[in-house]
Amino acid sequence: MFGCSCRAVGLLKFVNSSKLPNYFQGNVSYHSLSFNKKMSGPKLRLDLIDRNKKQKTVTHLWRPVSTQSNSVQESADVCSSVSSSISNSQQEAITEVTDKTISSSSLGDNVQGRALNEESMLSVEKHSLTIQVDASLIRFIKGKRGSTQQKIEEEMGVKVIIPSSKKEETTIIEGSSIDSVTRASEKIQAIIDEAVKSPSLDYSHFISLPLAIHPELVDKLFNFQNTILGEADASLVQTMESDSNEDTSDDENKDQQSSKENGVAVELKVEDDRHVKVDLTSIPLVSYAPKASKSPTLSGLGIDRSIFIKPKTFHLTVLMLKLWNKERINAASEVLKSVSLKVMDALDNRPLSVRLKGLDCMRGSMAKARVLYATVEEIGNEGRLLRACQVIIDAFVGAGLVLEKDAKQKLKLHATVMNSRHRKGKMRKNKYDSFDARGIFKQFGSEEWGEYPIREAHLSQRFVFDENGYYHCCASIPFPESMQAD
Repeated sequence: MFGCSCRAVGLLKFVNSSKLPNYFQGNVSYHSLSFNKKMSGPKLRLDLIDRNKKQKTVTHLWRPVSTQSNSVQESADVCSSVSSSISNSQQEAITEVTDKTISSSSLGDNVQGRALNEESMLSVEKHSLTIQVDASLIRFIKGKRGSTQQKIEEEMGVKVIIPSSKKEETTIIEGSSIDSVTRASEKIQAIIDEAVKSPSLDYSHFISLPLAIHPELVDKLFNFQNTILGEADASLVQTMESDSNEDTSDDENKDQQSSKENGVAVELKVEDDRHVKVDLTSIPLVSYAPKASKSPTLSGLGIDRSIFIKPKTFHLTVLMLKLWNKERINAASEVLKSVSLKVMDALDNRPLSVRLKGLDCMRGSMAKARVLYATVEEIGNEGRLLRACQVIIDAFVGAGLVLEKDAKQKLKLHATVMNSRHRKGKMRKNKYDSFDARGIFKQFGSEEWGEYPIREAHLSQRFVFDENGYYHCCASIPFPESMQAD
C-alpha cells in the first residue's frame, strides 16, 4: 500500500508541476504529455506511437517507480491505481505507453526464449545405426536415380549414408530419434529381402566339389574347347552343314530336271515388212549351277569362347547361395565346418570317386541348348556322395541361408562344360539365350573324361578367384582320402 501511495503522489506532481522528480529527469515523456493537450484523441494516439518508435528509451518510463519488483504485472497495477486521478487524454497516453512497455518486455522474453530453443536444437543428440550390405545390393537401396533412398529419408526423417567404394559394406542411418532410425533400418531390410528373392540379384556363393584339382582333367577340357573353337576341326561344321542341307537337296535336283524337260526354242519367219511369224521349237536352255548354301559358322550356331567353363574352375555344384554381407558369409562358413564329422559319417569314412562320361543337355533340346554338362556317376553306386551332399544341404536350410525355392529343388550332380548364361559381348541376346549343340554332341557325346576322387567340399565365392585359378575358398571341409585301418 505504501508503494502505491508514493507512486500516485509522484505522478500528480509530474502532471501539475513544471518540475520533474529525480527518477523522471531526462525522460521525454513529460514533453509528450504537455504537447498532447493541444491535439484530439485519435491524433494523440498516432503521435504517441510515432514518438515512441523514435524514442527507444520510452520503455523505461514506469520501471523506476516500483520499489519492490520490476515485473510487467506491477507496472500495469500502477497504471490502474492512478488512472482515476488524471484526465482522459492523459490516461490514454499512459495506457499507450504502458502497452508499449509490456510489449517490449514480452518481446525481450520471446527473443530470449527463441535463443534458448535454438541452443536446445543445436544440442539435440543424433542417433545412428550401421547395416552391413554387400555392394551388389546398394543399387536396390538407392533405386532409380536415387529415388528409393530419397523416399526413405523424407518419410522417416533420416539420412542414409551409402559407401562410395565397392569394397566398403557399411551403410549408416542417422536420425534425431531412435524410432526414426529403427523404422528406416526395417524399411531397408525389407528392400534387401525382396531383392534377394528376386532373379534380379544373382547368386554370390555356392557349395562346390572341386574337380579342377586334377591336372589331367583340366588338360582334357582345354583340348575339348580348342577342338571346337579351332579351325583345324572341320568335322563339326561339316556335321552341321549336312544337317542343314539334308531337307533341301532333293528339291533342288527336281527343279533342275524339270527345267530341262520343259526347254523352249523360238524360230522367227519374216512374212512381210510389218509381220513376223513366231514358231516355237526345241532349243537348249542356258542353265546355271545352283547357288551353294552358306556353311554355318560358330557364331551362327551361337558358339563362342565365353560360354565355355574355364577348365581351372571345373567342379560339381551342390547348393547355390545368396550371401550379401560378411555376417552371412561367416555364418555359412561356420555351418559348413560344423557338419564335417557328419559328412565323414555319410561317406562311411571311405574315399569316394566319380566317373565323368559323355555329354547331356540341361532342359530343352540339343538344337537350343543352354547348359551342356558331363554326366556324373559314383563309382560303386552306393549313394554315399548323395547322402553326404544332403547332409550339407540340410544344415544350410536349417540355418536359414537357403532360398525357399532352392531348398525344394532335387539335387542333380553335374559337371557343366558350357553355359549360355556366361555369354559376353555382342552375341548375348537375352536371358533365354541358347546355342546349337548338335554337332558337339555327335562328336563328344560318348567322351570318356575319366575317374577322379572327390577330396573336399568348398564354400566358393563366385566371380572371385584364388591364385590357382579356382573360385575363392571361404571355407572347406575334407573328404576321406584313404581307407582307415581296422
